[in-house]
Amino acid sequence: MRRRGQRPRPSPAMSARPVKHSLTLRGHRTSVSLEDEFWAAFRAIAAEKSTPINVLAAEIDAARDPGTGLASAIRVFVLDYYRRDAAR
Repeated sequence: MRRRGQRPRPSPAMSARPVKHSLTLRGHRTSVSLEDEFWAAFRAIAAEKSTPINVLAAEIDAARDPGTGLASAIRVFVLDYYRRDAAR
């Protein structure tokens, strides 16, 4: 039982730290830090679309706002993808 004023313990997924992954975007190497759950979901989406992960990342990179980081844009893409899927 939690005492008043104590912070709840984060679940293992909530405490996961981002891990760097290498991508090649239009011939240039870059690294993106994503939590394992987002990386797995991103790979699953790419596989479902039969699109190489680097091509999908390049599409997201080209469409993102210049003030938005690539990792954030990928996270939002994954979230939007599964939100649309859940609405079907």
